[in-house]
Amino acid sequence: MAIAIALALIVVGSVVFHFVSPWWWTPIASNWGYIDDTLIITFWITGVVFAAVVLFMAYCVLRFRHREGNRAAYEPENKRLEWWLAIGTGIGVAAMLAPGLVVWHRFVTVPTDAATVEIVGQQWQWSYRLPGADGRLGATDVAHVTPENPLGLAPNDPHGQDDVIIQGDQLHLPLGKPVKMLLRSLDVLHNFYVPEFRAKMDMIPGVVTYYWLTPTRTGTFDALCAELCSIGHAFMRGGVVVEPESGYQAWLQQQKTFAQLQAPSRAQARNDVRD
Repeated sequence: MAIAIALALIVVGSVVFHFVSPWWWTPIASNWGYIDDTLIITFWITGVVFAAVVLFMAYCVLRFRHREGNRAAYEPENKRLEWWLAIGTGIGVAAMLAPGLVVWHRFVTVPTDAATVEIVGQQWQWSYRLPGADGRLGATDVAHVTPENPLGLAPNDPHGQDDVIIQGDQLHLPLGKPVKMLLRSLDVLHNFYVPEFRAKMDMIPGVVTYYWLTPTRTGTFDALCAELCSIGHAFMRGGVVVEPESGYQAWLQQQKTFAQLQAPSRAQARNDVRD
């Protein structure tokens, strides 16, 4: 009896805690409310299954408890029960997977008018690159990474000379405009995550991954690394500022291009040759 009551209380306590818990998601600031909806569907399905299984256990403990003169019936197989369990489990799994597949298709189907931003992760900081006046990002290669060229841009690629480079500062995004996030890592596995955006994806060395989003709320948001990337992982923090188009353009005009950042080192190289 005590065990049956304890199991029932576990179900009741879990449901009550879910509804009264002060811990919940941060207010969303992008178009990915679909992800919240998918998670809630998963919560409901797994919650109902959890409650049903535990309450069934409580019922069995109470109904089939030991009583003098009663013997348990040995029934190693029950085809009807097995069919019901297989069908019910299949329906539950499909109900959880189907919304996720729909959202995933939207997640990787980038609008044609989306701007492009490259996010580069390295132990333990974030860097960003935006296309310049030509609207194209230049080629990159880890073989080109140096202290003067930390993102590894190809020095001879003309499309990269006007690329805007942001290091040690916040990334700015215009409000209400879709943006494609290109994700690249220079060393180990990272994951660029802004909780308010709901969107994230692993950054795999040697591979460029991507997703897209539309910022829907102005503000300054923390950018975190959602993969354990060694001892400095907890300090790999950045910021994303979402602002109206006018403020974004004013910020963009203040940033330096790859050519401007390379100018001092190129001048120094010429002086060294003359000497």
